[in-house]
Amino acid sequence: MKANVGGIDRVARIGAGVALIALAATGTVGVWGWIGVVPLATGLIGWCPAYLPFGLSTCKLKRD
Repeated sequence: MKANVGGIDRVARIGAGVALIALAATGTVGVWGWIGVVPLATGLIGWCPAYLPFGLSTCKLKRD
């Protein structure tokens, strides 16, 4: 599993995931807020399966 989620993308995913989970936990957005687990997990792991079919990556390119 090669990392395909870069730094800014990771921070955004973690922030959005935590925010959605917090809103769901307080009852502000309802049960759908628990979908925040997905961006939180992909941000923490650094790999997003949805990027694979499109060949996307937000990681910096390594130059030799």
